[in-house]
Amino acid sequence: MSQGLNPIEKRAAFSLAGVYGLRMFGLFLIMPVLATYGQDLEGFSPLWVGIAIGAYGLTQALLQIPAGMASDRFGRKQVITLGLILFALGSVVAAVADSIYMVAVGRALQGGGAVASAVLALASDLTRDEQRPKVMAVIGSFIGVAFTLALVAGPILAQSLGLSGLFALTALLSIAALVVVHTLVPNAVQKAPSGDLVAVPQRLAALLKDPQLRRLDFSIMLLHLLITALFVALPLALLDAGLAADRHWTLYLPAMLLAFVSMIPIILYGVKRNTSRGPFLFAVALMGLACLVLALGIGSVWWLTVGVVLFFTGLNYLEAALPSLISRFSPPGDKGSAMGIYSTAQFGGAFLGGVLGGALFQAFGASTVFWLGFVAILFWFGYMWQMQNPRKTRSLTLEAPNADAAQANRLASSLSALPGVVEVILIPEQKAAYLKVEDSFDLEQARSLLTT
Repeated sequence: MSQGLNPIEKRAAFSLAGVYGLRMFGLFLIMPVLATYGQDLEGFSPLWVGIAIGAYGLTQALLQIPAGMASDRFGRKQVITLGLILFALGSVVAAVADSIYMVAVGRALQGGGAVASAVLALASDLTRDEQRPKVMAVIGSFIGVAFTLALVAGPILAQSLGLSGLFALTALLSIAALVVVHTLVPNAVQKAPSGDLVAVPQRLAALLKDPQLRRLDFSIMLLHLLITALFVALPLALLDAGLAADRHWTLYLPAMLLAFVSMIPIILYGVKRNTSRGPFLFAVALMGLACLVLALGIGSVWWLTVGVVLFFTGLNYLEAALPSLISRFSPPGDKGSAMGIYSTAQFGGAFLGGVLGGALFQAFGASTVFWLGFVAILFWFGYMWQMQNPRKTRSLTLEAPNADAAQANRLASSLSALPGVVEVILIPEQKAAYLKVEDSFDLEQARSLLTT
């Protein structure tokens, strides 16, 4: 059994991470500057800043499950392509906007490009179970890198490009992501023995009842609620503390670098102990401490910096860990639907965070936003206390014959019917079959099918 990523998995990991990263960089680029550089827009207020920051989350939340289902039925790449086109259209609308209201409309159109569930599902299709956590970690890490670069680049680019230029740049990034999808991302044929690959509403109810998936869905919702609420309040809190808008990057850059370094011991502990639960709870606790420091440190750039470092240490770990966990807990054949629910929760949280953050800041100030985060994380920590580690299965790589698409589908169906087979992923271009199996699996029976 291979211990590392094979060439197709490496290509899938980095190309899909590039697609996700380019798109998220464009979304994140606006977050640290809209509250400070958008003050000349008609209708500007902290509440509308929050709505504009989180507006993409509303349409993303509404469309993630339909997009996940569509990716199961019509293909991952087709859904990703349409989503990136809509994202570019929304970026153009926001670029020509002269009011905060039209910026919010543009952000909502950006959210119409709901490709997250399709990207994560395609990543799962292209990887063996034993290697999937690594691939998901690569994607999560690219999100973290995109976020870091956006926090630094946003304030710097806004000085010369303005908000309009940043949105135009975002449109160009979505076009670049389209090129990556159609030139670098591999194709896969995937079959699962239990359930239909086409998700239906009746199956969503069963996924929502799964306690482990429900905990992960709640986690990503609250995580993104906190992110958007923070970036309504934090830029304005930094201004009040005496740090000019064009100097915000001097806080974000070292803070994020320290956060990445601080995340490494958490990852190493989880790998050494073969556990997800302990590192997960520790990361949540770090974010709670961060919100407490931010709430108590209002008016001090130094204490706000400490809070940001703690917050993003936990955030970076969780952003990398959650996609891997949701993939490993998802029932075979339901990845598109499970990840659609997960992404719905993620972007719904982003919208709620923007609205709550903007409303609370406008009514009570930044400290109230940070206190809300602290209280929410206390509840989160308690809810996740009964979190479990995902079950273990074996993953095998077998040589498969060269086959066209129809033959590959028939072979994948035959393999998926064997006793003990949990999942089959067949990649014709690599002449390989990847099987996720339980102890009752008969290896010789599978080899017989592949050689006949």
